Amino acid sequence: MFDALSDKLQKTFRNLRGLGKISETNVSEALREVRKALLDADVNFKVAKQFIARVKEKSLGEEVVASIQPGQQIVKIISDEMVALLGAKRSELDLPRGFAQPLSLMMCGLHGSGKTTSSGKLARLLAAEDRKTLLVGADVYRPAAMDQIETLARQLDLPCFLMRGEQDVLKIADGAMAKAKADGIDVVIFDTAGRLQIDEPLVQELIQLRDRVQPREILLVLDSATGQEAVSVATHFDEALGITGAILTKLDGDARGGAALSFREVTGKPIKFAGTGEKLDDFEPFHPDRMASRILGMGDVVSLVEKAAEAIDEETALKLEERMKKGHFTLEDFLDQLRQIKKLGSLESIVEMLPGGGSAIKGSDLGKGEKEFRQMEAMICSMTPQERRTPVILNARRRRRIATGSGTTVAALNSLLKRFGEMQKMMKKMGKFQKMMAKMGGAGAMPGMGKLLGR
Repeated sequence: MFDALSDKLQKTFRNLRGLGKISETNVSEALREVRKALLDADVNFKVAKQFIARVKEKSLGEEVVASIQPGQQIVKIISDEMVALLGAKRSELDLPRGFAQPLSLMMCGLHGSGKTTSSGKLARLLAAEDRKTLLVGADVYRPAAMDQIETLARQLDLPCFLMRGEQDVLKIADGAMAKAKADGIDVVIFDTAGRLQIDEPLVQELIQLRDRVQPREILLVLDSATGQEAVSVATHFDEALGITGAILTKLDGDARGGAALSFREVTGKPIKFAGTGEKLDDFEPFHPDRMASRILGMGDVVSLVEKAAEAIDEETALKLEERMKKGHFTLEDFLDQLRQIKKLGSLESIVEMLPGGGSAIKGSDLGKGEKEFRQMEAMICSMTPQERRTPVILNARRRRRIATGSGTTVAALNSLLKRFGEMQKMMKKMGKFQKMMAKMGGAGAMPGMGKLLGR
């Protein structure tokens, strides 16, 4: 995400880190490049100007001038100011538990910004927190909107409320809140109508809906690719409705960064969530410090670890660890590992979260790696359980059958089996090493080794 902005800032940082002595001239030259990068990313020009002014003031301060590594200090100042620009800290939803009445939440925004999909993604997150959530189709103008809400609810195994053919949004709201109260629902999410541009009828309808359901949160869904225009949209919606925050969508696309870096400064409201893909689980809380780290090319290891903890099944991982200790590692185990990795997302999204990952994958064909993963999974799935557990029985006839069944070639299968054989040898060596350390007395032989081995 924000690749162009990230590349330009990293280039400027390389020059800054080499500065041995700070002067107003070389600081101004460096910050001129930063300002140009921000404007190219479609950041609001007033926001860019204020950002540069704050960084310059702190960069020419006494502490930086006297610093042993002044260039590094300036990079840190830019990083800190970018975190502040994005909102300083995560802003959570104002949806306290324990209310007798259902709490409501409105999703608003222009047509095509991703309101309906974001409603489903947010419902999924709330349901994962053990909140009973109801999705409401309150868009009476887009023909497919209610069908989409119904489909999302079915995929998530959540209830939804629809009144097909009803044009009065207030009647839909009354019906939804009555159902929510009767069914013991905690949170009601209203997917409202959008327009290609803001007009008075749309605004009045949203105001009436707001006054009727008294939402705890009014979230503006913004397409991150719209740049500075998103700030104008946000200002209009905020003045009319009093939004409580924003959801940035399509961060996996060609977003330049203008919306993310301008929204908080202009509206004073936080970005609460970010949509990072088309799947329902491609949705995450917005952490300003982590987003700034990604933009500046420093990665986001914390989010990657959290994602792994959520995606990887702990019981399966412990079983595999035990098998590895005993020196057992089969193609079934290998298949489990492939599927665990797939749960983390695409290879590109994983690498981008690592420090320097964005620049590391420039020009690389990660799509080829994704294709190889799919082929390996298909080949293993085409084997019988006995073949997966004892691949030594795979003669020429069996290999031809597996290659045909998986839509691959015998050469590709041979390559997989060769790699798996090497991995199996490595696992056996690890198992022997762990057994040896256990015989040596574990923690007594080497401090902390018992803990390292999981005992």
